[in-house]
Amino acid sequence: MLGFDWWWAMLLLPLPLLARRLLPAADNAEVALAVPLLNHYRLTDVSASKSSARLASICFWLFWICLVTAASRPIWWGEPLTRTVSGRDLMLAVDISGSMSETDMTINSKTASRIEVLKVVVKNFIQRREGDRLGLILFGTNAYSYVPLTFDLDTLSNLLADISTGLAGRHTAIGDAIGLAVKTMREQDNEHKVLVLVTDGSNTAGFENPIIAAQAARQQGLTIYTIGVGTDAQTLGQTYGLSNIPTGVALNERVLGTIADVTGGEYFRATNAQALEKIYLTLDELEPVEYKYQSHRPRSELFTIPLAGGILIMVVFTAWSNWRSRSSGDL
Repeated sequence: MLGFDWWWAMLLLPLPLLARRLLPAADNAEVALAVPLLNHYRLTDVSASKSSARLASICFWLFWICLVTAASRPIWWGEPLTRTVSGRDLMLAVDISGSMSETDMTINSKTASRIEVLKVVVKNFIQRREGDRLGLILFGTNAYSYVPLTFDLDTLSNLLADISTGLAGRHTAIGDAIGLAVKTMREQDNEHKVLVLVTDGSNTAGFENPIIAAQAARQQGLTIYTIGVGTDAQTLGQTYGLSNIPTGVALNERVLGTIADVTGGEYFRATNAQALEKIYLTLDELEPVEYKYQSHRPRSELFTIPLAGGILIMVVFTAWSNWRSRSSGDL
C-alpha cells in the first residue's frame, strides 16, 4: 500500500501558480535598435515559439510535481508481519554426569539410557515452547552455559541432541547449576523466569550449596522445577552388587523437593520415559506459554523514483532545447 511520510509537502504543488499571481512581473524592457529594412523578412516562427513555450511549461510542471512528490517521502507498506513472543525466560539445567548413562529406562519398549530418554522428551518439550526464550545449562562436576537464552528452538534442539555424559565430569554440582542460572537470568528484564533442573543424583561437587542457591534464585524471582530421573533401588543393586537399597539414596529427593518449595516450584519423580513425558506435559500446564504479538509492516522508500524521473525530464528537455537552438542558429 502506498503512503507518504510527509504528506503535507503536497500542499506545495500550487506554489508556482500562487507565486505567478501574487508576485509582480519582472521588468524586461530593453532598448532595441530599429531596423526598418528587416520588417519585410519573417525571422521567427510564431507557432513554433508557442509550441516550445507550451512544452517548456509542461516539463516545468512535471519536474515540479516529481520534486514535491519526492519531498513528501513516498513509501510502500508491505503485508503485516506478526511475531509471537513471550514474557517468559525458561532455562533447562541438564545433569550429564556419568550416572546419566545408566540404561534403566525404555523408549518404545526398548532399553535406553537416562540421557537418551531425556533428549527425546526434552526435545518435544522444547518444540512446544514456541514463543518462549529458552537456554540450556549442562552440569556434572562443573556447570556450563551451553546455549544462552534464545528464540531459536531448532538450534537448541540440535545442540541438545549432541550432548553426551561425562563431558562436565563424573560428579554432580546441583548448587553450581542453580547459581549459574541465577547469574544468567539476573540481567534479564522479564519478570517471569523459570528453571527446569533435571538430575539423577545428589549434590556431590561444586562450591554452591543447593539450598542457599535456591534462596538466591527466589530473591531474583526465579521459579525452579526439579525432576529426579532413574536411580531406583533395583538398578542400583544390579549396578553395584548391593541389595536392599532404598529409593532416594543416590537421588537426594529431599534436597530437590526443598529447592522447588523454596522457589515456589514443584518436584517430580520420573522412573521411566512415560512418567518423564507426563512431567513435561504438567509443566506446560503450570507454565503455559504467554503469547504476545508484535506486529510490524515492512516499508520501502520510493522517493528516488520521482526524484530520478524529475531529473530525467529536465535533462531531456535541456538537451532538446540546446539541440533546437543550434538547429535554428544554423538556419
